Amino acid sequence: MTEVDHFSYGLITPVLAYTLSVMGSLLGLICTVKARGATSNRRRVWFLLLAAWAIGGTGIWVMHFIAMLGYGIESGEIRYDVPITTASAVLAVAAVAVGLCLVGLGRPNTAKILAGGVFTGLGVAGMHYTGVAAMRLDGSINFDQVLVVASIAIAVVAATVALWFTVTVQRPLALVGSALVMGIAVSGMHYTGMHAMHIHPHGSDGPLSGAPVFALLLPIVVLVVLAVIGLIYAVLAAPTPEDAEGAAYLATRRSLPEPTRPVPPLAEQRRMPDGTFADGNRPAPSATLSGEPTPTTRRQSIPRTNRREH
Repeated sequence: MTEVDHFSYGLITPVLAYTLSVMGSLLGLICTVKARGATSNRRRVWFLLLAAWAIGGTGIWVMHFIAMLGYGIESGEIRYDVPITTASAVLAVAAVAVGLCLVGLGRPNTAKILAGGVFTGLGVAGMHYTGVAAMRLDGSINFDQVLVVASIAIAVVAATVALWFTVTVQRPLALVGSALVMGIAVSGMHYTGMHAMHIHPHGSDGPLSGAPVFALLLPIVVLVVLAVIGLIYAVLAAPTPEDAEGAAYLATRRSLPEPTRPVPPLAEQRRMPDGTFADGNRPAPSATLSGEPTPTTRRQSIPRTNRREH
């Protein structure tokens, strides 16, 4: 059995892997908070898919790959099958997406969280061992069955706790604390699974198939940077609950019929020089304007003493 080094570059790989896991988990939890506040199922599903990309892609799979950079063997180099490595990434995102949609759509309950945790945990464990199957090295790989079962159990528990966080946690400090816990759980699952591996060298001199790990590092780093920028932009550009309430209020006001302006009484209308009012109407013979007598009333009010008596 060949010697294995899990930290070929020192602490830089586990620290970087844990940091990326926490960052992806934090972005994913923020997206789930946005999903809970969404006003439509379409926006809710959109934020849940963003959360799956953040948690499954950055928080889990990228953490796994960065940690693999520090994995080395004494018998030679390690290469990776690109299609199988890509499939492991898709599996991680898909498993998290199913779990998030299961608990995030409709009313969450304990049964949903447990079912989603089991499904997502098995998917994450499948991602890990699919990534291990993508390794190309001069030797055969055996596994310690006890540690394999332990890694799967850690994955299921971690996924269940993570899904519980996505439907309960909302305050900023709680989000950060939950992301730190999720990063520990993901890292613990990964290194438990890697310690379950035992490699027996073959001693052959033939070339290995697959791509060297550093050939995959640059596109993965670029992909991670673009994904993180996109997630941050999506989170910041999303309307807040106050914005949604304001938009709903404006939509309600626009849907109401425009009220008709009441016509003021004649006493409040402005009278024109020709005897009409500002709206073009003429007063009724008996109408008065601020108590002023009409012409008919004025003629009737002439004192009788001014008439000549015969």
